[in-house]
Amino acid sequence: MKRRMFLAAGAGTAALALLPKAFAQRAVPTVVVYKNAGCGCCREWEKHMRAAGFRVESHSVADVIPMKRKLGVPDALQSCHTATVDGYVLEGHVPAGDVKRLLRERTRTRGLAVPGMPVGSPGMEQGPPQPYSTLAFDESGSRVFARHQLPRE
Repeated sequence: MKRRMFLAAGAGTAALALLPKAFAQRAVPTVVVYKNAGCGCCREWEKHMRAAGFRVESHSVADVIPMKRKLGVPDALQSCHTATVDGYVLEGHVPAGDVKRLLRERTRTRGLAVPGMPVGSPGMEQGPPQPYSTLAFDESGSRVFARHQLPRE
């Protein structure tokens, strides 16, 4: 009887050792991206998100504007690609660190946007970087979520 209990306890311990890995795999959110097929900076942003630990599901579409409208991205905040992650919208070259903060804090907002295509943002690293802001937005407007400055010289 003692041997059976010992083996059962050992099996339970082995099963517990596997739990963190199973939870970690499930905890990684998937970023679903809508972009134009020929956009190189969108591919670079997807690489940035993968390198930060996100799974990326990419959809090339002929016209991204209908998806932006469906997801409620204001015209003034639009960029080249639109994505979703865990119920939030991501517009443009939003840094992975900002997305992780959003998911950690569970901010009440529709999503995050980096309007335009600022040089130095993830996927837009060619050329001298410029400061830019990540904006949180919803139906009532937008506000600065994070500021990204030039690197110190």
